[in-house]
Amino acid sequence: MAKRKLKSTQRFLPIKEIRDGIISLKAGGYRAVLMVNSINFDLKSADEQQALIGSYQNFLNGLSFPIQILIQSRTLDLDDYIAELSKTAESQSNELLRAQTNEYTNFISNLIGVASIMSKTFYIVVPIAPAATATGLSLFGRRGPVTAGKKFEDIKTELTERIGVVSAGLGALGLTNVPLNTQELIELFYTTYNVDTARRQKLFSVSNVDASVIRNINETESQ
Repeated sequence: MAKRKLKSTQRFLPIKEIRDGIISLKAGGYRAVLMVNSINFDLKSADEQQALIGSYQNFLNGLSFPIQILIQSRTLDLDDYIAELSKTAESQSNELLRAQTNEYTNFISNLIGVASIMSKTFYIVVPIAPAATATGLSLFGRRGPVTAGKKFEDIKTELTERIGVVSAGLGALGLTNVPLNTQELIELFYTTYNVDTARRQKLFSVSNVDASVIRNINETESQ
Protein backbone atom coordinates (compact mmCIF):
# COMPACT_ATOMS: atom_id res chain seq x y z
CA MET A 1 0.00 0.00 0.00
CA ALA A 2 2.80 2.42 0.93
CA LYS A 3 4.62 1.68 -2.32
CA ARG A 4 1.47 2.28 -4.33
CA LYS A 5 0.90 5.59 -2.54
CA LEU A 6 4.50 6.68 -3.24
CA LYS A 7 4.03 5.95 -6.93
CA SER A 8 0.81 7.95 -7.14
CA THR A 9 2.44 10.92 -5.40
CA GLN A 10 5.57 11.01 -7.55
CA ARG A 11 3.45 10.63 -10.65
CA PHE A 12 2.45 14.30 -10.25
CA LEU A 13 5.97 15.65 -9.81
CA PRO A 14 7.29 17.29 -12.99
CA ILE A 15 10.89 16.37 -12.17
CA LYS A 16 12.51 13.54 -14.09
CA GLU A 17 15.88 13.60 -12.35
CA ILE A 18 18.42 15.81 -10.61
CA ARG A 19 22.02 15.40 -11.70
CA ASP A 20 25.08 17.51 -10.90
CA GLY A 21 22.90 20.31 -9.55
CA ILE A 22 20.72 20.38 -12.68
CA ILE A 23 17.00 19.63 -12.73
CA SER A 24 15.68 17.66 -15.68
CA LEU A 25 11.94 18.03 -16.28
CA LYS A 26 9.73 15.20 -17.54
CA ALA A 27 8.24 17.33 -20.29
CA GLY A 28 11.65 18.50 -21.45
CA GLY A 29 13.90 21.30 -20.33
CA TYR A 30 16.55 21.81 -17.70
CA ARG A 31 16.82 24.19 -14.76
CA ALA A 32 19.53 25.41 -12.42
CA VAL A 33 18.73 27.35 -9.27
CA LEU A 34 20.73 30.11 -7.60
CA MET A 35 20.12 31.13 -3.99
CA VAL A 36 20.53 34.90 -3.61
CA ASN A 37 20.87 37.08 -0.53
CA SER A 38 18.94 40.34 -0.15
CA ILE A 39 19.78 43.97 0.52
CA ASN A 40 17.65 46.52 2.35
CA PHE A 41 16.72 48.95 -0.42
CA ASP A 42 14.95 51.35 1.95
CA LEU A 43 18.11 51.93 3.97
CA LYS A 44 19.97 53.16 0.89
CA SER A 45 20.29 56.84 0.09
CA ALA A 46 18.37 58.26 -2.86
CA ASP A 47 21.50 58.24 -5.04
CA GLU A 48 22.28 54.65 -4.07
CA GLN A 49 18.72 53.59 -4.85
CA GLN A 50 18.89 55.16 -8.30
CA ALA A 51 22.24 53.50 -8.95
CA LEU A 52 20.82 50.11 -7.93
CA ILE A 53 17.77 50.56 -10.17
CA GLY A 54 20.00 51.47 -13.11
CA SER A 55 22.30 48.51 -12.48
CA TYR A 56 19.30 46.18 -12.21
CA GLN A 57 17.92 47.47 -15.52
CA ASN A 58 21.31 46.89 -17.18
CA PHE A 59 21.44 43.40 -15.71
CA LEU A 60 18.02 42.45 -17.10
CA ASN A 61 18.66 44.08 -20.48
CA GLY A 62 21.96 42.24 -20.79
CA LEU A 63 20.36 38.79 -20.54
CA SER A 64 19.74 36.87 -23.76
CA PHE A 65 17.60 34.26 -22.02
CA PRO A 66 14.72 34.36 -19.53
CA ILE A 67 15.05 33.90 -15.78
CA GLN A 68 12.53 33.34 -13.03
CA ILE A 69 12.73 35.21 -9.72
CA LEU A 70 11.27 33.11 -6.92
CA ILE A 71 10.61 34.28 -3.35
CA GLN A 72 9.74 31.64 -0.78
CA SER A 73 8.32 32.53 2.64
CA ARG A 74 8.50 29.95 5.42
CA THR A 75 8.02 29.79 9.14
CA LEU A 76 11.49 30.09 10.62
CA ASP A 77 12.70 26.73 11.92
CA LEU A 78 14.70 27.32 15.11
CA ASP A 79 14.60 23.75 16.46
CA ASP A 80 18.30 23.14 15.81
CA TYR A 81 19.19 26.53 17.31
CA ILE A 82 17.21 25.82 20.48
CA ALA A 83 18.74 22.35 20.79
CA GLU A 84 22.21 23.88 20.48
CA LEU A 85 21.36 26.44 23.18
CA SER A 86 20.18 23.68 25.51
CA LYS A 87 23.41 21.78 24.92
CA THR A 88 25.42 24.94 25.61
CA ALA A 89 23.53 25.51 28.87
CA GLU A 90 24.27 21.98 30.07
CA SER A 91 27.98 22.42 29.38
CA GLN A 92 28.25 25.69 31.33
CA SER A 93 30.28 25.32 34.54
CA ASN A 94 29.19 28.74 35.80
CA GLU A 95 25.78 28.59 37.48
CA LEU A 96 24.90 32.16 36.53
CA LEU A 97 25.76 31.63 32.86
CA ARG A 98 23.79 28.36 32.85
CA ALA A 99 20.74 30.10 34.31
CA GLN A 100 20.97 32.97 31.81
CA THR A 101 21.35 30.57 28.88
CA ASN A 102 18.32 28.56 30.03
CA GLU A 103 16.33 31.75 30.46
CA TYR A 104 17.21 32.88 26.94
CA THR A 105 16.36 29.43 25.55
CA ASN A 106 12.94 29.56 27.22
CA PHE A 107 12.38 33.07 25.89
CA ILE A 108 13.07 31.97 22.30
CA SER A 109 10.86 28.88 22.71
CA ASN A 110 7.98 30.94 24.07
CA LEU A 111 8.42 33.59 21.40
CA ILE A 112 8.10 31.19 18.48
CA GLY A 113 5.21 29.53 20.28
CA VAL A 114 3.05 32.67 20.21
CA ALA A 115 4.26 34.34 17.02
CA SER A 116 4.91 33.11 13.50
CA ILE A 117 8.41 34.26 12.66
CA MET A 118 8.82 34.14 8.90
CA SER A 119 11.95 33.97 6.81
CA LYS A 120 12.22 34.82 3.13
CA THR A 121 14.55 33.06 0.74
CA PHE A 122 15.28 34.36 -2.75
CA TYR A 123 16.06 32.20 -5.77
CA ILE A 124 16.87 32.75 -9.43
CA VAL A 125 15.87 29.93 -11.78
CA VAL A 126 18.03 29.65 -14.91
CA PRO A 127 16.49 27.58 -17.74
CA ILE A 128 17.52 25.82 -20.90
CA ALA A 129 14.67 25.80 -23.40
CA PRO A 130 14.12 26.44 -27.14
CA ALA A 131 13.89 30.05 -28.24
CA ALA A 132 10.39 29.47 -29.58
CA THR A 133 9.08 28.79 -26.09
CA ALA A 134 11.45 30.91 -24.06
CA THR A 135 8.77 33.22 -22.66
CA GLY A 136 6.70 32.43 -19.62
CA LEU A 137 9.11 29.84 -18.27
CA SER A 138 8.78 28.64 -14.70
CA LEU A 139 10.66 26.23 -12.49
CA PHE A 140 8.07 23.57 -13.21
CA GLY A 141 7.00 24.82 -16.65
CA ARG A 142 5.76 22.11 -18.96
CA ARG A 143 7.33 22.22 -22.40
CA GLY A 144 7.87 19.79 -25.20
CA PRO A 145 11.22 18.10 -25.92
CA VAL A 146 13.82 20.85 -25.85
CA THR A 147 17.23 19.29 -26.20
CA ALA A 148 16.91 16.70 -28.96
CA GLY A 149 20.34 15.53 -30.06
CA LYS A 150 22.16 17.26 -27.22
CA LYS A 151 24.16 15.32 -24.69
CA PHE A 152 23.82 16.08 -21.00
CA GLU A 153 27.39 17.37 -20.78
CA ASP A 154 26.68 19.88 -23.57
CA ILE A 155 23.55 21.03 -21.77
CA LYS A 156 25.47 21.29 -18.51
CA THR A 157 28.15 23.42 -20.18
CA GLU A 158 25.59 25.79 -21.68
CA LEU A 159 23.67 26.05 -18.42
CA THR A 160 26.90 26.68 -16.48
CA GLU A 161 27.70 29.58 -18.83
CA ARG A 162 24.27 31.06 -18.19
CA ILE A 163 24.72 30.65 -14.44
CA GLY A 164 28.01 32.54 -14.73
CA VAL A 165 26.33 35.43 -16.55
CA VAL A 166 23.54 35.68 -13.97
CA SER A 167 25.93 35.31 -11.04
CA ALA A 168 28.21 38.08 -12.34
CA GLY A 169 25.25 40.38 -12.92
CA LEU A 170 23.93 39.80 -9.42
CA GLY A 171 27.40 40.31 -7.99
CA ALA A 172 27.57 43.73 -9.63
CA LEU A 173 24.41 44.60 -7.68
CA GLY A 174 26.07 43.58 -4.42
CA LEU A 175 24.01 40.39 -4.21
CA THR A 176 25.88 37.31 -3.03
CA ASN A 177 24.63 34.18 -4.77
CA VAL A 178 25.44 30.50 -5.01
CA PRO A 179 24.09 27.71 -7.25
CA LEU A 180 22.31 24.91 -5.40
CA ASN A 181 23.85 21.45 -5.65
CA THR A 182 21.93 18.17 -5.88
CA GLN A 183 21.50 17.78 -2.12
CA GLU A 184 20.30 21.37 -1.71
CA LEU A 185 17.85 21.08 -4.61
CA ILE A 186 16.33 17.93 -3.14
CA GLU A 187 16.00 19.63 0.24
CA LEU A 188 14.33 22.60 -1.47
CA PHE A 189 11.71 20.40 -3.13
CA TYR A 190 11.27 18.25 -0.03
CA THR A 191 10.51 21.25 2.18
CA THR A 192 8.33 22.84 -0.53
CA TYR A 193 6.10 19.79 -1.03
CA ASN A 194 6.21 18.63 2.62
CA VAL A 195 6.05 21.79 4.72
CA ASP A 196 4.81 20.21 7.96
CA THR A 197 6.65 16.91 7.58
CA ALA A 198 9.95 18.66 6.88
CA ARG A 199 9.86 20.28 10.33
CA ARG A 200 9.37 16.94 12.08
CA GLN A 201 11.55 14.73 9.89
CA LYS A 202 14.81 15.97 8.40
CA LEU A 203 15.86 14.75 4.98
CA PHE A 204 18.68 12.22 4.76
CA SER A 205 21.94 13.18 3.08
CA VAL A 206 22.10 12.30 -0.60
CA SER A 207 25.85 11.85 -0.21
CA ASN A 208 25.06 8.61 1.61
CA VAL A 209 23.40 7.22 -1.51
CA ASP A 210 25.63 5.42 -4.00
CA ALA A 211 24.19 7.18 -7.05
CA SER A 212 25.25 10.22 -9.04
CA VAL A 213 21.73 10.77 -10.39
CA ILE A 214 18.56 11.12 -8.30
CA ARG A 215 15.62 9.96 -10.42
CA ASN A 216 11.87 10.02 -10.02
CA ILE A 217 10.81 6.49 -9.02
CA ASN A 218 8.45 6.23 -11.99
CA GLU A 219 11.24 7.19 -14.39
CA THR A 220 13.54 4.58 -12.83
CA GLU A 221 10.99 1.76 -13.14
CA SER A 222 10.19 2.61 -16.76
CA GLN A 223 13.81 2.09 -17.85
